[in-house]
Amino acid sequence: MNLSYFISKRISREQKQGFSSTIHKIAIFSIGIGLGAAIVSFLIMKGFQETVKNKIYSFSGHLVVTRFTMNNSTDEQPMKYGIDVYKHPDKYPNVRHVQEFSHKAGLVKTDTEVLGVVMKGVGKSFDVKSFEENLLEGKFIQFQDSGYANQVVISKIISDKLNIKTGDNIIVHFFQNPPRFRKLKVTGIYETNLSEYFDSKVIIGDIRLIQRLNDWSDSLAGGLEIFTKDVDRIDDAGMAIGQAMDFDLNIERVSDRYQQVFEWLNLLSRQVNILLGIILTVVCVNMISIVLILVMERTQMIGMLKALGGGDKLIRSIFVYQGISLILKGLMLGNAIGLGLCYLQYQFKFIKLNPHDYYMSVVPISWHWEIVGLLNLTTFLVVTVVLLVPTMVITRVSPIKAIRFD
Repeated sequence: MNLSYFISKRISREQKQGFSSTIHKIAIFSIGIGLGAAIVSFLIMKGFQETVKNKIYSFSGHLVVTRFTMNNSTDEQPMKYGIDVYKHPDKYPNVRHVQEFSHKAGLVKTDTEVLGVVMKGVGKSFDVKSFEENLLEGKFIQFQDSGYANQVVISKIISDKLNIKTGDNIIVHFFQNPPRFRKLKVTGIYETNLSEYFDSKVIIGDIRLIQRLNDWSDSLAGGLEIFTKDVDRIDDAGMAIGQAMDFDLNIERVSDRYQQVFEWLNLLSRQVNILLGIILTVVCVNMISIVLILVMERTQMIGMLKALGGGDKLIRSIFVYQGISLILKGLMLGNAIGLGLCYLQYQFKFIKLNPHDYYMSVVPISWHWEIVGLLNLTTFLVVTVVLLVPTMVITRVSPIKAIRFD
């Protein structure tokens, strides 16, 4: 058996009571609290980022194809959406679903209120399943085999402002020359909490209504929304689709359209990384102090081992093994604290949020076991390396003075 490890185990058994035991508990507790806080922070951050991104993606897809134009008009330029990626999405890597869309500005008028809105027209290809998580009440539009559906889905914000409920009829006046209006029935109410982008202005209707209003044929739309299988490989899909498209079409990532939101989410990652650095710094300082106390407490033992011919490497290894033992116990405590709190929040959702400020009603948790493993590994390696610093004091200990030390 390794002599340093053997002595370290004997010391640990002898230090189960008294001052040394208290020091050990403080070390384990500080590492546990630090790692637990890091795990909770990272899993909440990932949950927050994924929740906001998924809300945007469920509403707009991952990639958008539109007609390329130099015109500064707010009106959409129609495109023939039956291109190859629409007809044969399976031919393209990482493409899961493709759907057409169009937009039309207008006014919703009730007996007492008027509100400017943008109708987003969608067709039978619309991915209702992805959107259903945003649907609060009612049901989605029921598309007809012929003609267009006189139905619309509105947001909760618009519903509250205009005092409209599911089943009510609204009149939408569309901006065009000559002006036109349609009476539509509200079949559902959605909420993404992204009010400045969707909820405050977007209602969802049948794309065939917009085609009729714009005098477009059934083959024309404002653009295509493309959903990918793997968000991290969006560029691969975009490159393959772009090479197969005509030159008058433009493809862009939805993350570029909502650049401010995605940059803000990336900024959160930087802040959590800074928090991890602070936590590791505090844990390392605590471990340095604790190991120094353990060395001071065992000064006579150090002197005795040196007098018997023990080298500095042997004696330093004893305290390194002690430190590693404390780190491992601290990691177990930290995992129990961090994962336990995350599990409770994931199951019971007891911590609530203001959805208008945070875009969600509860603190989200996203399980990323690779992050948990990386946090454990990082904490173990960093703190273990730091343990070498206080043990350097052992090299300056004089055997004679150490044996007389009291």
